[in-house]
Amino acid sequence: MKRLSERQYRRQIGVTMTLYVIAMLAVWPLAKAAPGLWEKVALTLVPALPMLYVIGLLAYKIASSDELEQRTHLVALGVATAVTGSLSLVGGLLATSGAIRLDGTVLIWVFPLIMFSYGATHWWVVTRRYGGSMDCDETSSWSLPLYFLLVAALLGVATLFAWWRGHMDGFSLGVMLGTQASFVGFAAWTAWRRWRRRRVAGDVVGP
Repeated sequence: MKRLSERQYRRQIGVTMTLYVIAMLAVWPLAKAAPGLWEKVALTLVPALPMLYVIGLLAYKIASSDELEQRTHLVALGVATAVTGSLSLVGGLLATSGAIRLDGTVLIWVFPLIMFSYGATHWWVVTRRYGGSMDCDETSSWSLPLYFLLVAALLGVATLFAWWRGHMDGFSLGVMLGTQASFVGFAAWTAWRRWRRRRVAGDVVGP
């Protein structure tokens, strides 16, 4: 099985996320005005297609990795499943008892929560436990910071559009802005680490 390089993987993820935002902005709002059930279902599920591709791409990347990389991915997926399942259980119990009010729209946060938990855990396992680096592709040293900035920009476009159309309350706006700020912070932090590592390597080599 042919392996995907980090550059190829991030490029495909970036393109897919762009298509997802376009679908959410251009297609998904039409679902509410669709006259029939099947039209409503079809328009609603269009944004899910890019995310299903992301899941398939992630599965392909894991399957084509070596045993150590597979272990790091599977540990990260296990932690993400545990985190999402635990929060879903607690939220479900609180909603059932009437302590908080939740509707079906909360389900849209399940997939982002899984991906965020997976990414954070995978980074920790690779960099802390095994002493590796997430920037595996040295030919694209700035690809990871740019990837984080791309995600933040896409979320910003979606947030601005939703706010302009009046589809976002204060809580959702705060969550989205906080998420964007986190990705910008990740971009700055990874860029600083790469710059520092290269500076230290240059000082060690010397003139």
